Amino acid sequence: MLSRVANSIYWMCRYIERAENVARFISVNLNLLLDLPSERGKHWEPLVMITGDQELFEEHYPDYTQEAVINFLTFDRRYPNSILSCLAAARENGRSIREIISSEMWEHLNTFYLELADPRFQPMALQDPHKFFKIIQMRSHLFTGLLDSTMSHGEAWNFARIGMMMARADKTSRILDVKYFMLLPEADLINTPIDNIQWTAVLKSASAFEMYRKEHHLINPRMVASFLIFDNQFPRSIRHCVNKAQICLERIMNGSAGVACSNPAEKLLGRLKADLEYTDIDDVINQGMHEYLDNLQTRLNQVGGAIGATFFNLKPLAESSAGQQ
Repeated sequence: MLSRVANSIYWMCRYIERAENVARFISVNLNLLLDLPSERGKHWEPLVMITGDQELFEEHYPDYTQEAVINFLTFDRRYPNSILSCLAAARENGRSIREIISSEMWEHLNTFYLELADPRFQPMALQDPHKFFKIIQMRSHLFTGLLDSTMSHGEAWNFARIGMMMARADKTSRILDVKYFMLLPEADLINTPIDNIQWTAVLKSASAFEMYRKEHHLINPRMVASFLIFDNQFPRSIRHCVNKAQICLERIMNGSAGVACSNPAEKLLGRLKADLEYTDIDDVINQGMHEYLDNLQTRLNQVGGAIGATFFNLKPLAESSAGQQ
């Protein structure tokens, strides 16, 4: 497979996953505000904190209002990780590899972008945001379903899955990091109803609420963190995503399971998988949740850089400002 093709399908799926995660964060935050007391109702800043792009937001917007944050995260083309920017990048990548992906995938992706870019569609984001962001999520899920059901599960599909899993693991780590480090700094509110509401929102942000309740029943911060990081069965846990990405990477390397790693991407991803398998929530708490998650995000970025350098002939972002974000 041409490195250009592999790069395009990898990033196409990363962008779709990124757009869906942003839509989910906003949707959950809207529901969260209905349950919080009015004096604690201003919780839009943490959504920008999750992205790590507060500096860019503050360059263009005076305050973290609902309208400003929704516009920044959804429609602002100056922001490369807004939903519209992600879909534009995914569509451009998909357009360049139309001979590789199925016609159903391309038609859905093209329609998805064109409708969101239509100015007549945009007022719905403020007038009926619950419906609007649910539409975004469902269309992203449909794209994932089309990927699995209409495309051969060969090299191209494996690159697509790696991109999707890496983006998903990164977003799950950021949700937890914001909750522990920024969202609830007041120690006297820990284990209160407000704290439970916010931990429920964390689970819903990862579409994990129902699956968590089936396994653990009560909302407990320690068990929530363990579930989202280490659960091997839940498809949005960090460990599950890393495991699936590693399996896809092995398939790309011609089924080299059990064979010595032949490139930096395999080595970094294999080490990360092993560390997640032999670490538990006690180790994380002893190290410090924020410190652990911050290191985990750095390692995920290193894996992404190694995949680019190994398969797409791209230098890491620190060495080159060109390429996809």
